[in-house]
Amino acid sequence: MLKIGDKAPNFILQDKNGNSVSLSDFLGKKVVVYFYPKDNTPGCTRQACAFASNYEKFNALDVTVIGISKDSVASHQKFAEKFALPFILLSDPDLDAIKAFGVWQEKKNYGKTIMGVVRSTFIIDENGIIEHVMPKVKPDTNAEEILEILK
Repeated sequence: MLKIGDKAPNFILQDKNGNSVSLSDFLGKKVVVYFYPKDNTPGCTRQACAFASNYEKFNALDVTVIGISKDSVASHQKFAEKFALPFILLSDPDLDAIKAFGVWQEKKNYGKTIMGVVRSTFIIDENGIIEHVMPKVKPDTNAEEILEILK
């Protein structure tokens, strides 16, 4: 997993509308990038809704929020519509950004070891450098914890 001080790897992924979005599009702004396992699952829904309910606070701090999972563009579109998610959701089915940030790891699932996305959040500064890393975050408190760090 990437560490504080590392340069955030650039990526170009599709958003929920099929538009290409690059991390480099946000140079000059602070960005919160959070990786999550799957749309419409209980933990991921709670996490996304927490970011949505705090969206204006992130805007007030001029911080862009980006959520990334390996779900499809169509899945992201339904997820965003169902829960009125105002921030950017990016589809990474080839695991390009997921692996580049080091969040594709072994996980235990019902006693079996599988590979999957470890729920993690990164704060990236205006120059594209990682200034904070939160591995294995809790979905219910992640957004508020990030806001506390940003203040």
